[in-house]
Amino acid sequence: MNSKLSENHQKEICSQLGHVHLKLLYKATVHGYTASAFHQQCDSLSPTVSVGYNVSGYIFGGYTRQPFNQSGQYANDDRAFLFTFEGRKLIKYPVANAAYAVRMMNNCGPYFGESLVLVHTGKPIVYSNAASYYPFNAAQMHGNDLNLIDCEVYQVLEVTKFEDPWRTVTWNLEHKLELMNYIENYKPLISSVSQARILLIGPVGVGKSSFFNSVNSVFRGHVTNQAMSGCSSTSLTTQFRTYSLKAGREGRLLPVTLCDTMGLESSNDTGLDIEDITSILKGHLPDCYQFNPAAPLDPEASGYRKSPSLKDKIHCVTYVLDACNISIMPTKMEEKLSAIRKKANHLRIPQLVVLTKVDAACSLVKEDLTNVYQSIYIKEIMQQASTKVGIPLSCIVPVRNYTETLDLDVNCDILLLSAITQMLRSADNFYDDFSDQLSALQTRE
Repeated sequence: MNSKLSENHQKEICSQLGHVHLKLLYKATVHGYTASAFHQQCDSLSPTVSVGYNVSGYIFGGYTRQPFNQSGQYANDDRAFLFTFEGRKLIKYPVANAAYAVRMMNNCGPYFGESLVLVHTGKPIVYSNAASYYPFNAAQMHGNDLNLIDCEVYQVLEVTKFEDPWRTVTWNLEHKLELMNYIENYKPLISSVSQARILLIGPVGVGKSSFFNSVNSVFRGHVTNQAMSGCSSTSLTTQFRTYSLKAGREGRLLPVTLCDTMGLESSNDTGLDIEDITSILKGHLPDCYQFNPAAPLDPEASGYRKSPSLKDKIHCVTYVLDACNISIMPTKMEEKLSAIRKKANHLRIPQLVVLTKVDAACSLVKEDLTNVYQSIYIKEIMQQASTKVGIPLSCIVPVRNYTETLDLDVNCDILLLSAITQMLRSADNFYDDFSDQLSALQTRE
């Protein structure tokens, strides 16, 4: 059954309705110009787009979210509209009285509120009344030609998946090993620095510690839980911790250190103190420093580095956020993240976002992790994160932590290793900027 509605016209209609596509349900020249044929093919299915084609070449119709039936009653739909085309451009006529948007008649085709009826009384004709519940210009809509050459009804179906991934990832063991090899053999661009120091910052419960445990698991070859993690309404991390990765159980240290912090909370008197962030970024905080939300770091505290070197400073800030909670992030949390971003920007430190729990946020990804860059919903979540944190979409990476399973998964590993790779590349940007500043200073001298 071939659609009479052109691809361009279908795209124009779909652009009004979101991420959708059209499925042809009823075609009068195939199924017949009868109410019974229309109801047999279309009843109980929704939303729908009904399209009429007249002898004069006009293409017009209506959209409703309500499923057709034969009750004889009106159905309320405040989003219903009639439409026509001028060339490729769609002209909409929104419903003026939503309570009478659609009438469920058993002797007609699509019946839009006494204004437009397609396949009227079982014949290839149109009933039109521009003065009723959908104000429209009859000459503009259908040229006052009420004789149909065809009528089609399409079901509007949500599209959850891009046809092609919007980021290219090779999902196999070979690529995982390539990523591991890159990380294991990475060398910071400045000789005085042996390990890139990556700071993990995020709200309570997003999976910062779990992210380290998951990355550590990849290199250990089995699931591990070195950093304390779990479910709690308050931060399980109460100290500033620096975690090094090893290439295997007794392998050499890898050139990256993940720095874990106390979780951020919306209120000002709980969670990580924003003023401690500056001390962390500048490299003043010693490992195992005990956070005190009531007071920022005391410069006289034991282990405080008064003159930190470059290797002690943070080379990349990574915000860890829960994909399930991006859309409901409290305003105060956004303000805290904005304050941290400004501090990092002032110190010229590159920043990334790691988006955790993408499988919990999207059933398509839960079903198959390789759908992560084909999921329309996950991309929308990443775009929301970009807006809320003020970080470009290119600096946002999705991951799934090991929180339930006991065995490693190649696809999960690839996302985790890709995140670390992006952190190291961001750290390289920090080293390049540092070298440029140093060269400029030496030139002035």
